[in-house]
Amino acid sequence: MRLLLDTNALLWALANAPRIEPVKDLLLDDGNEVFVSAVSWWEIATKTRLGKLDADLTELRTAAWESGFMELPLLGWHAAVLASLPRHHNDPFDNMLVAQALAEPMRLITGDGILSQYTPLVTLI
Repeated sequence: MRLLLDTNALLWALANAPRIEPVKDLLLDDGNEVFVSAVSWWEIATKTRLGKLDADLTELRTAAWESGFMELPLLGWHAAVLASLPRHHNDPFDNMLVAQALAEPMRLITGDGILSQYTPLVTLI
């Protein structure tokens, strides 16, 4: 199975936070591929610059790589899918992650319940 981590799920996974427990087996299963979108790195960089998050992007990217997570680039096709999405959510980062999950397709792992309104590909934790 191909899994895409929402930014919140990524941070929980890297911190081994209790919130990640419901999907921990999925993340550790060698049969699954776990992806982190370039969109999540952009979100973390943006929120760090705005003072909304205290994070070291280089350390997080290194930890993700060491955890076996693969990076998903942002492609034009993803933007085309985004253009067709209904407006359930106003967060541009989350909207693009949903579009990527639909375009690839991948299961989107998230703590944001609103995202499940877009597709059954969302796994809520």
